Amino acid sequence: MRGTHRILTTIAALLALQLGSLVAPAYACGCGAMIPSRSERIGVDREESAVRWDGRTETVVMRFRVHGNARHAAWIMPVPSRAGVTLGDPGLFDALERLTEPEQRDRFHFWPRDGDWPFDRDHGDGAGAPPPGAGGVGVVGRERLGPFDVARLTATDPEALGTWLRTNGFELPDRLTGALRPYVDRKWEYVAVRLAPQRKDAVLQGELTPLRITFATPELVYPMRLSRLAATAQTLGLYILAEHRMEPRSPIGGDRPEVTFAGRIERPEGAVAGLAGERPVHLTVLEQEFPNPARIDDDHHLRVVADTPYRRVEYTDRLLTVAGGIPVWLLTVGGGLLLAVVTALLLVRAARRRPAVDTGVRSVT
Repeated sequence: MRGTHRILTTIAALLALQLGSLVAPAYACGCGAMIPSRSERIGVDREESAVRWDGRTETVVMRFRVHGNARHAAWIMPVPSRAGVTLGDPGLFDALERLTEPEQRDRFHFWPRDGDWPFDRDHGDGAGAPPPGAGGVGVVGRERLGPFDVARLTATDPEALGTWLRTNGFELPDRLTGALRPYVDRKWEYVAVRLAPQRKDAVLQGELTPLRITFATPELVYPMRLSRLAATAQTLGLYILAEHRMEPRSPIGGDRPEVTFAGRIERPEGAVAGLAGERPVHLTVLEQEFPNPARIDDDHHLRVVADTPYRRVEYTDRLLTVAGGIPVWLLTVGGGLLLAVVTALLLVRAARRRPAVDTGVRSVT
């Protein structure tokens, strides 16, 4: 989402997938608010989130791809308890994408279609590829992590939190103050992240190092309320690693969440093991659309459901062939025509061999 002097909220997709290449439109960050300086703008082309919950502790790993002319920006995330913040593994999301790739299957058709012989126009080698602080605010801790200046905060009211942000060089729109009220009332804390390039005068561009946030919680919760400030439709994409398959209790103002992958990972390895551990774990991938973000009325509270596996299937349509590529339809049609011709020839031949009939009539001269 693009905007000037406004909060840019982004929800990933792993997702995409998405978790895939999410470039347009830009997405808003569901679990936090991205705040540039007054004279600058920043947009988030892609944000991916992975969540690990073991029943007591939740870890959220986020990776942003940003654009704009901002040299500094702030990112605010509410958390239900004291949080620890470190850098995440850059290879995590690529590993998750590989684990959740759709199953590839061939689907055959009998009659030729566009692209099949004799309707194909490419007669090359036949090889193809798919297209491509202030009063009321306590600073629990502050540290520099790569391009991030991280402050862990407590706040007794949203106005005090806004004052802290403004005194640290960032504009806080009035709407965000109101959106933070439910978190302040529940005595949540906050992770405030100042994004700043490590090279002097450079702007925030491209893919940022993942940020890993860990906090204690008796239930799996994904903060979403701040996304209601987004001015355009939003999409949520979320990887969830837990002991069982997890799904949201309600749509919280969006379309019904869609599960795009659910399955048990028997032996997590590499970056995935670094987040989930080496014991078996269930991985659930969720996608959700929010056509009207203003209707978002809660955070996502996720619950355990039946461990039914699910994987999407992508079909490749192929012409039915035999014997090294001969179309079955050609053999069928050609064989039928050949049979008809042979039958006709046999009938003609039989007719020619038939003896003449003697009628018994003689001519008289």
